[in-house]
Amino acid sequence: MSSRSPRVLAPLVLVVVLVLVLVNLAAPEADAAPLSADMIVSVPDQELALVDRGKLIARYSISTSKFGTGDSNASYRTPLGTLFVSAKIGDRLPPGAVIKNRVPTGEIVAADAPGRDPIVSRVIWLRGMETQNEKARDRCIYIHGTPEERRIGKPASFGCIRMRSRDIIDLYDRVHIGTHVVITTRKIYDFVKPEEPSLLARSD
Repeated sequence: MSSRSPRVLAPLVLVVVLVLVLVNLAAPEADAAPLSADMIVSVPDQELALVDRGKLIARYSISTSKFGTGDSNASYRTPLGTLFVSAKIGDRLPPGAVIKNRVPTGEIVAADAPGRDPIVSRVIWLRGMETQNEKARDRCIYIHGTPEERRIGKPASFGCIRMRSRDIIDLYDRVHIGTHVVITTRKIYDFVKPEEPSLLARSD
């Protein structure tokens, strides 16, 4: 039984390596937000924004609790104040992948599937930094994907912050463990600096 010479194998190995590199380069990934960026969750806007020193980086529609705001046990409310990302779960899962008890089940649920409301796609687990949200981690307050995408844009959750699958996947790839999250009753644009007018802009 003959074996190939090293001279024959070397070009084949090089081709394989180049293919793997090109595949990785072709995979679309969101740009990571700066370490200084914060997530702002506006309850009245039902939107989440990534903001870096007053500059708007990205903006998404969300759904906070249908029971209002608060942090009492078994209240099903969304806590207010400053929290931070304490864990990220769901690397490379496909959109609609069901996550139960922070473990993928292998099931895929389509958007707006009748009668289905599991956590899907990604989980960003929050921990409170203030007295008003100190129970958030134990209450399992997440930013996560939902199949109930028709409800996004209005309060509909049981305490967590829900997002469309494509949006939570994009956000997940941008944020870091330790990223601050401000959940507020203020508007997004209270946290965003107005853009400076262009030199070409008219003043009349």
